[in-house]
Amino acid sequence: MLIFPLINDTSRKIIHIDMDAFFASIEERDHPKLKGKPIVIARNPLETGGRGVVSTANYIARQYGIHSAMSAQEAYELCPHAIFVSGNYAHYQEVSHQMHEIFHRYTDQVEGMALDEAYLDVTVNKIGATSAVKIAKMIQHDIFQELHLTSSAGVSYNKFLAKIASDLKKPRGLSLIQPEEALEFIADLPVEQFHGVGAKTAEKLAALGVTKGRDIQEQSPQLLAEKLGVMGWELYLKANGIHHAPVKANRLRKSVGKEKTYGKLLYLEADIETEISHLAQKVATSLQEKELKGKIVVIKVRYADFRTLTKRLSLDEKVNDVTTIEQSAKRLVADLINGSGIRLLGVTVTGF
Repeated sequence: MLIFPLINDTSRKIIHIDMDAFFASIEERDHPKLKGKPIVIARNPLETGGRGVVSTANYIARQYGIHSAMSAQEAYELCPHAIFVSGNYAHYQEVSHQMHEIFHRYTDQVEGMALDEAYLDVTVNKIGATSAVKIAKMIQHDIFQELHLTSSAGVSYNKFLAKIASDLKKPRGLSLIQPEEALEFIADLPVEQFHGVGAKTAEKLAALGVTKGRDIQEQSPQLLAEKLGVMGWELYLKANGIHHAPVKANRLRKSVGKEKTYGKLLYLEADIETEISHLAQKVATSLQEKELKGKIVVIKVRYADFRTLTKRLSLDEKVNDVTTIEQSAKRLVADLINGSGIRLLGVTVTGF
């Protein structure tokens, strides 16, 4: 195999902004009586029979070992006096929009990754600043002054390093990784901190004696590609400080969907259809607000035993009206009602 010289573009200035315990911080801000108490964004397991998953938790709750994706029941067992808040996702989305308005004062090259984080390319920016660190500090200041929330920032010459940097000094932190520091910094980085490396990939790497960035740097790229495919080559590049992925402004949305998990299982066809109507209304409203139309309606059903099925219907033309979406979704779900309890329903429109 031919080995080509590695070319690294270190000219870009990338910022990764990551809000600090975003949902929980909004609740603390809006309800001062919660200040200083452990807050968990999830339905109280005492009210749901132990069901539910933690969306996030504030830093006080995290001291008890609570983290996102943990079951609400386990969170309760770790901290029985924690305050459980169901969460107002429409409100969180509204605050996220306000956050993005601040970003766009400095650059339109903004790629939102979730409600609480985004990449910004400020190589060329609206205020003519030459320092990405200065812009990051200004953004953090604006967020704090206007939204009364805190954020952490990472600054570097690519997205991979900027994201890692934003996590180094949370909360309220700002970290810079310079091009000349990158290789040494990555050398000490555990492989689990490389984006895309999950438990299984980490096991495969460990079998090769690879546990840190320096091990990848010293490894044969051919062997990594042989063992891990394209990911092996991408890991080799990242370990050498190379990640050319651009900040994708205004990322193209591929689908619009809404889903809901039910603490009390749905059995009756009338109840199921009522919930489908509510979800279809939300999807239609979202499509109309975004001026989007799609020609594929997808229904998702998760049963009591957690078995999950999806069905889709292709329409003759693109739509965003609630009547067509609702009728299509009800037609699809009728084939999936079998007497088993349903714990989750979802309606999605795609095929834009």
